[in-house]
Amino acid sequence: MAPPEIVTFGCRLNAFESDVIRRAAAGLDDAVIVNTCAVTAEAERQARQAIRRARRERPTARIIVTGCAATLSPERYAAMPEVDRVLDNDAKLRAESYGVTAYPLPLAVEGSSGQCPETGEGLPARARAYLQVQQGCDHRCTFCIIPFARGASRSVPVEAVTARARSLVEAGAREIVLTGVDLTAYGADLPARSSLGAMARRLLAAVPELARLRLSSLDPSEIDNELWALFAEEPRLMPHLHLSLQAGDDLILKRMKRRHSRADAIAVAQRARALRPEAAIGADLIAGFPTEDEAMFRHSLDLVAECGVAFLHVFPYSPREGTPAARMPAVAPQIVRERAARLREAGAKALAADLAARVSTSGEVLIEKPGRGRAGFYAAVECPPDATGIQKVRFTGVAGDRLIGVAA
Repeated sequence: MAPPEIVTFGCRLNAFESDVIRRAAAGLDDAVIVNTCAVTAEAERQARQAIRRARRERPTARIIVTGCAATLSPERYAAMPEVDRVLDNDAKLRAESYGVTAYPLPLAVEGSSGQCPETGEGLPARARAYLQVQQGCDHRCTFCIIPFARGASRSVPVEAVTARARSLVEAGAREIVLTGVDLTAYGADLPARSSLGAMARRLLAAVPELARLRLSSLDPSEIDNELWALFAEEPRLMPHLHLSLQAGDDLILKRMKRRHSRADAIAVAQRARALRPEAAIGADLIAGFPTEDEAMFRHSLDLVAECGVAFLHVFPYSPREGTPAARMPAVAPQIVRERAARLREAGAKALAADLAARVSTSGEVLIEKPGRGRAGFYAAVECPPDATGIQKVRFTGVAGDRLIGVAA
């Protein structure tokens, strides 16, 4: 009996949940499960294309569709002749939804069970684990449909987080990545109010054997003082902040209903580097948001250099039915595509500059597979093929979008 094929679209959390689905549906035979994303129209188009392709290639398979797009528009996917069943985001994580024996829902999965959500590359056994600590979102950014698919913000109690982290480390994980829909909202809903920084501090204290802790996407307006203090003091917290910036123009940020300004974004990047000079900045930016003119776009384009964004994720704006932004005056599609390309070009130049500046320095690298690893500041590194675990290396050059490392 072959395990079900899982096809995943979207964010890190969706990638995490696909691993949960893989375990929950392990008893299914001859099945394809498509875990959809609703962030952009393109993501939905690709999901529908994958569903049709799955039916052509596997005519006898049972095709199950789930994820955010399926949660928001179940009737749209149920109407597709290729689809046998539609599950919402809650049902997809329960074994009984697939007709197999129930099992306890894990808070985390080891990297060996699939792909790195950020790179798409395979991870070796126990190198890295993804630990979900928060779900849902209480904010209502005007472009975003995800709160309607994921619900209100919910936090995993810190005791459960530390217990799961301890078990992952005991199983051999060297790095844990904390994930969530709105990670910096962690703790506000708990009976004993907490914060992301306070939880991360307790986690690191409770699990001293954990070598590396990394954070996924952060809202720059919600980074708490405890997290800044931990970032400054704790070398096990990786010097890498990925910021949900979305735009670099203040008027566009207001129309997006974001909670930070352009100046706030720059200040966060500057503060991170003042505390940890080796820190790297990642960011999400949207190209072509409604009403964006060339001058507004230039502010976003310039923000890449002003914040030193080495790891840039670019999203061409895509209207989501039911969101306020979908009713705003749209930017022409060809202009959206052109602006996205310009942002990606700026991001590639920023990454090249960041990598070049790190040549002749040294750092610790987590080996992900023979000859390949990832530095604490997140850059991919080509390493000696016999390197294992966490290795101290000296960066001697750059090969494309990777550093070259030799034993230090």
